[in-house]
Amino acid sequence: MTTINVALIGQGFMGRSHSNAWGQVAKFFKPPLTPVMHAVFGQAEENPQAFADNWGWQNASTDWQQLVRSPEIGLVDIVTPNYMHAPVAKAAIAAGKPVSCEKPIAGSLADAREMVEAAKAAKVKTFVWFNYRRCPAVSLAHQLVKEGKLGTVRHVRAVYLQDWADENVPLLWRFEKEWAGSGAHGDLNAHIIDMTRFVTGQEITEVTGAIAETFIKERTRPDGGGKGKVTVDDAVLFLARFSGGAVASFEAARQATGNQNRNYFEINGAKGALKFDFERMNELQYYDATLPRAVQGWSTIMCTHGGDHPYVANWWPDAHIIGYEHGFTNEAYDILRVLAGQQPTVPLPDFEDAYQTQRVLEAALVSADQRRPVSLEEVK
Repeated sequence: MTTINVALIGQGFMGRSHSNAWGQVAKFFKPPLTPVMHAVFGQAEENPQAFADNWGWQNASTDWQQLVRSPEIGLVDIVTPNYMHAPVAKAAIAAGKPVSCEKPIAGSLADAREMVEAAKAAKVKTFVWFNYRRCPAVSLAHQLVKEGKLGTVRHVRAVYLQDWADENVPLLWRFEKEWAGSGAHGDLNAHIIDMTRFVTGQEITEVTGAIAETFIKERTRPDGGGKGKVTVDDAVLFLARFSGGAVASFEAARQATGNQNRNYFEINGAKGALKFDFERMNELQYYDATLPRAVQGWSTIMCTHGGDHPYVANWWPDAHIIGYEHGFTNEAYDILRVLAGQQPTVPLPDFEDAYQTQRVLEAALVSADQRRPVSLEEVK
């Protein structure tokens, strides 16, 4: 049995998601490499030993620099706040390690560019955790478009709406540009930009009509030290054009009351259309416009049939639905396949791929700030 030692850099929400994935992947899949949960890094005040004990990591560390250089480590997995992505990734790459990194790839376009350049120079494999690509319904949507089922794509609509960030939420790192880079835009729009690029197989060429808004200007500091200024967006909306001629709209918001985690896209083509809503993540809606008009209508595909729908043959019988955590395990499987020289189930984003999404994020912020269309050619 060939194994690979994984080091997890960071804890928190994503640390739990990734720990679960690394612990589950070899139980449900047969990856060509078996991951060993070797070590986790956390700040001393986070008590990384307690995290390690709970999630099954063999070792705990408060020194990420030593950890990523360790000859025992075969893969560095980064789940820190966005501002730490670049320094950790570049240090791991300098040590010759493959790197997987949470999205967005970095807190700024400049950091993302440096990460891409470092990976290219070192010729190491990199991965970015756009986990929603690994929902069977989204992977199926990608395959249907690739097979030509929609014909020429004309319209793309995508929203990622949440409602958790009301006035009672304190000034977490996610609300400060220094740590997060951006707000709902980088956190949520990054996902739907990546998903629509993935499903359509096209790139965004222009951003226009962007609006960025911060509704809650100040929040209570978590340490009780009064109020602090919110320095990121609460909502960003923009229009865009795709390389194949489609027009598109994107919207990310954290105070869209009534939407808990509505990660949604609709794609309309000349021959058909698709809809996906993560709040019903096991379903894909498909409209076949090539049928006789009398029987045209939206059909709901339950994407749980092994052999026909990606990944699910490794999980449960038909209609025994999967959940949020399974996308991470599916991605862990594909990462291990690529590290072993095999092809992933569906395309797996590396740093260069995720940099294209980062360019679109940057173009939208420039468009919102300068109130003008921005060609992606301007954003390098």
